[in-house]
Amino acid sequence: MESKAAVYRGNQSFSIDKKQISPPAADEVQIDVAYCGICGTDLHIYLGHMDERVGVERTIGHEMSGTISEVGREVHHLKKGQPVVVRPLDPCGSCPACAAGHEHICHSLNFIGIDTEGAFQQKWNVPADTIHKLPESLDLAHAALIEPLAVACHSVNRANVKRGEDVLVIGGGPIGMLVALVARHAGSNVTIAEINSNRQSYAAKLGFDTGNPDTTDVAKSMHAKTNGKGADVVFEVSGSQAGAELMTQAAATRGRIVMVAIHATKPNVDLFQFFWRELELIGARVYRKEDYDEAMQLLSASVVDCDSFITDIKPLEDIQSAFQMLTANPNAMKTMIKISA
Repeated sequence: MESKAAVYRGNQSFSIDKKQISPPAADEVQIDVAYCGICGTDLHIYLGHMDERVGVERTIGHEMSGTISEVGREVHHLKKGQPVVVRPLDPCGSCPACAAGHEHICHSLNFIGIDTEGAFQQKWNVPADTIHKLPESLDLAHAALIEPLAVACHSVNRANVKRGEDVLVIGGGPIGMLVALVARHAGSNVTIAEINSNRQSYAAKLGFDTGNPDTTDVAKSMHAKTNGKGADVVFEVSGSQAGAELMTQAAATRGRIVMVAIHATKPNVDLFQFFWRELELIGARVYRKEDYDEAMQLLSASVVDCDSFITDIKPLEDIQSAFQMLTANPNAMKTMIKISA
């Protein structure tokens, strides 16, 4: 069976190829992929930052939705025709993290769509235990936001955000905006720090207080609006040195700082502030099964305005131009690739 697929070729290029797809293995399902979003990690791959890990002959992509087309002979809880999303984590099951129940941060985690073939293709075989069934009423284009929304759910859960707390989100890109939406849904008062004027305007339209760190002392304004207290929770989602500096400056006494972003280089962090104010630093990586379930619930409850969040939808054949656009003009919230009808 043939499947049309986008193949990363290195040097900031994709080719659209016909690939032979085998039937699903006994413990797998085959999915007709409907939509797949372009995420920040995909952009890192496109820019060549992960060639040593990914190679230059791989179909990537993991923010997806689709419909089951075939099931392996040992799969009995799923059936053809069901709308689904994939939680693209394949843990080893035997390392200390897995033994402790933290399979999402397995020591040898295989990230499907990065370490193995991904969803920028029409037919995709994946382990059946990565599948989450969707409500029939959920639009498949909207459902492709579940993966990044699950990242936000996990981050907010790691922070244990409480009703009435003051929250600062540093970085108003797709993940930062979703973190802000989930944190607000939890009852907190959210401010977003973002330097991109288009994203700042979008955050304001969603009803968030915003601040541009290039023109405003965000830490000072955060303390001012909280009567000198500062942010109870800070999410660092910018991946920048400036963000790493702001996170300690804006935090309240015993504030929780959640590191969501992947920093390309090790940032300098003001450890003195951790001592002086008894701050907490919390890591948040990907998601657990329950975060996916929560993301589906929040999407069904319209916590995310999907139609405005999805900036544009392009056909698979235009994936090259989509990546070029996001690299040259990073104003979009989410660009979605339509794989099949």
